[in-house]
Amino acid sequence: MNGPIVVTGAAGFIGRNVVAALNARGRRDIFLVDLLGSDERWKNLQGLEFEEIWSPEQLLSAIDGHRMPRVAAVIHLGACSATTERNADYLLENNYRYSCRLAAWAVAQGTRFVYASSAATYGDGSRGYDDTAPLAQLRPLNMYGYSKHLFDLWAERKGLLSQIAGLKYFNVYGPHEDHKGDMRSLVNKAYGQIVSRGWIELFESDRPDYRHGEQKRDFVYVRDAVELTLWLVEQREQSGLFNCGTGQARTWVDLAKALFAALGREPDIRFIPMPAQLRGKYQYFTQAEMTKVREAGYAEPFTSLADGVADYVQTYLDPGSGSGSLQGIWAGPKVIHETL
Repeated sequence: MNGPIVVTGAAGFIGRNVVAALNARGRRDIFLVDLLGSDERWKNLQGLEFEEIWSPEQLLSAIDGHRMPRVAAVIHLGACSATTERNADYLLENNYRYSCRLAAWAVAQGTRFVYASSAATYGDGSRGYDDTAPLAQLRPLNMYGYSKHLFDLWAERKGLLSQIAGLKYFNVYGPHEDHKGDMRSLVNKAYGQIVSRGWIELFESDRPDYRHGEQKRDFVYVRDAVELTLWLVEQREQSGLFNCGTGQARTWVDLAKALFAALGREPDIRFIPMPAQLRGKYQYFTQAEMTKVREAGYAEPFTSLADGVADYVQTYLDPGSGSGSLQGIWAGPKVIHETL
């Protein structure tokens, strides 16, 4: 693939891992785009090799001023990912309008454009989690999901979904999510709880058809999410929306037990009331329908929950596991593709 690659949200969770995977594949001609702010996400850049880092506005300025070099691909992962964000105007500007401008430019340049949609666009799941279902029937539960859904709808309306590819990421977990605060995965948050006090807390169920902790999610290891993302960058003939999950829903209790097992401890799980702000906006079941991406030719297996949690804990979270290596999980045995 000739020309540099632009990665937005590059200091974020999935973005950082995408850049590390590109480095592992020999790519250094990468333009990173992100707002580092005053939190600790800058630490995610340590050990990465890249050409330059810009703010989102600097990227748009370079595009508008015709100063951008010809790029091979834009991997657009930059967005506000907080499902609890309530500033609708901010989400519209950051997640929707910015994406529209970037996608329109990329398509006009003939540049491959792969972006992050979200499983949050599916809402409560009553309409299923099928990436071939009509977009107009989806009803997200929160403004974050709606902002992502609006871009999907815009791309469809403009006829761009036949030229670009979007990924509906389900519950991604793994290294380099530390900066996300309350949006970190349960593995990350619960690890700290176990180390500091010996037990973890899960939300009670406020629905009679689900026992406490039996709410289900499709948990996908970040390495698998990155592999699928980069496969879609390579496969320019593949377009439209694709789910990114394992296709197998597991309970929060399953996840908690996998975490205790990775630490060699007996499970100690306690339940707390569902926060008021989440009631009526909480997904009780998510499970990606993965037929479309398999039929498109993606054949890589997805990491099991037990193996993914064990790898995350024992190679990154556990202080005695050798975490801090520059490539982290990308130094492992995954097959390296040479086409990127």
